[in-house]
Amino acid sequence: MPPDPIAALDDDFSAFVQTATAWPFEEARKLIARVKRTGQTEVLFETGYGPSGLPHIGTFGEVARTTMVRHAFRILTDDTIPTRLVAFSDDMDGLRKVPDNIPNRDAMLPFLGKPLTQVPDPFGTHESFGAHNNARLRSFLDQFGFDYSFVSSTQAYAAGEFDAALLLMLERYDAIMAIMLPSFREERAASYSPFLPIHPETGVVMQVALESHDAAAGTISWRDPVTNMLYVTPVTGGHCKLQWKPDWAMRWHALGVDYEMAGKDLIDSVKLSGRICRALGSEPPDGFNYELFLDEQGQKISKSKGNGLTIDDWLTYASPESLSLFMYAKPTAAKRLFFDVIPRAVDDYLTFLDAYPRQGWRERLGNPVWHIHSGNPPAPERLTADGGTSVSFVMLLNLVAVANTEDATVLWGFLRNYAPDASPETHPRLDRLVHYAVRYYRDFVRPAKQYRAADEVERSALQALSDMLGALPPGSGAEEIQTALYDIARPIPRYQDFKAKTATPERPGVSNDWFNMLYQVLLGEAKGPRFGSFAALYGLPETRALIGKALDGTLIEDHAAFLAERQTSSVP
Repeated sequence: MPPDPIAALDDDFSAFVQTATAWPFEEARKLIARVKRTGQTEVLFETGYGPSGLPHIGTFGEVARTTMVRHAFRILTDDTIPTRLVAFSDDMDGLRKVPDNIPNRDAMLPFLGKPLTQVPDPFGTHESFGAHNNARLRSFLDQFGFDYSFVSSTQAYAAGEFDAALLLMLERYDAIMAIMLPSFREERAASYSPFLPIHPETGVVMQVALESHDAAAGTISWRDPVTNMLYVTPVTGGHCKLQWKPDWAMRWHALGVDYEMAGKDLIDSVKLSGRICRALGSEPPDGFNYELFLDEQGQKISKSKGNGLTIDDWLTYASPESLSLFMYAKPTAAKRLFFDVIPRAVDDYLTFLDAYPRQGWRERLGNPVWHIHSGNPPAPERLTADGGTSVSFVMLLNLVAVANTEDATVLWGFLRNYAPDASPETHPRLDRLVHYAVRYYRDFVRPAKQYRAADEVERSALQALSDMLGALPPGSGAEEIQTALYDIARPIPRYQDFKAKTATPERPGVSNDWFNMLYQVLLGEAKGPRFGSFAALYGLPETRALIGKALDGTLIEDHAAFLAERQTSSVP
């Protein structure tokens, strides 16, 4: 997200920012210590992307988190030290395997081993597979408004931008080999070279041992393992690239990278590359190792496998801000990344955004929305009825369900019944939320619903609830309805909770079993929104009709018919 104007910050803010404990501030302080130590006058942030597969959410997460640290650094330094963010694509890497999630896979097999920028685009939209994936990367970074500079490995190597660093690598070849060889088994160590020549005839990135290296001439000598022909290749001008760990170190040195994050699976690689960077005479960047994202089965998400969620997957069903929140929260904890996490992320974002205007600076600086929006979060949208109720994603999902519609205009009819002044024009964020809810309900919620019949105790309670709702004045608010819910359940032994905070023998509390029953019988869900708010939004007559359908078995019958039709339509 674009940084906010630093100069607009007030004195109260400045008093709290120096002690802010949110993790982006802690990371930024490491950079401030680095600047004080080195005396440097600018700071370079870098994120890396391997375009062997389509960009996935992990790629976005690294850029989003780095941007949050960059913004915190700007705040702590009063924006007196220039910063840049480089998004680097290692598109000169050789294609090791054909990804599972692309079209025309067989057509790519002849290009195994060639740089990704020399592999045809299976989608037919760009000059190469690497160019296609780079374009996808830039597209989603631009969509989120990130401030960055894109750097292509292929272009940087070919343009000679790394030539001086490559010649230095060749000059210090023995020191680099002394760092790398102990990390390999004997067989791999015997054939390892940090330099990967590009075959002058086949164009393949060659994994070969070197016959010799000549630092003065700037060349390496190697043999083709098939023809045994000897080649002498310059390490400059794009004729050669580096193995990825030396390449990472060379890049840090050549570009002057000060900060780069990496996944926890790369801890040892970061250490090795750091040692190589020092061997080149540079200080390796600061950063931290974030935990990996896992798919629904607990497996690491992979670009080539295509497991987990894509950027497009998430943005089909939820807002960009909710995805940013998912990245902000607990970056050093492993998190499962699949469709079921989306509703919680959306509602958590709305909750944080709703709280922000009521907070002082100490709390705001720890509120994720401050970091997500680079210090300038938008005002929350609230419906004006009943004191300004917020509408959650889960509430909308249930509204879609009971309204039995995928038409956003119908849902807006319910919303306007509750808050006549609300409209897609006055509440654009809510309008987007409505459309997200329709899509998510259609694809994930409705097929997974499990309605159950009410037993005799529950039937009696539901009928009493319906009668109570019918006796309430039209337009009753969420709190009044919620009170009625408690009053219905309180006398029923099954739902009494004498351990509740304010419970007395004469006035017991109400257990969650009451609300769980409402969700299961009326909504087909194990959990749900605050039921008083839901009934106020849906409407009292409509809620009573819903109870009637539960009592006469219509909800169960209709859902069974839907599942049967869905199963029939899915059979080839």
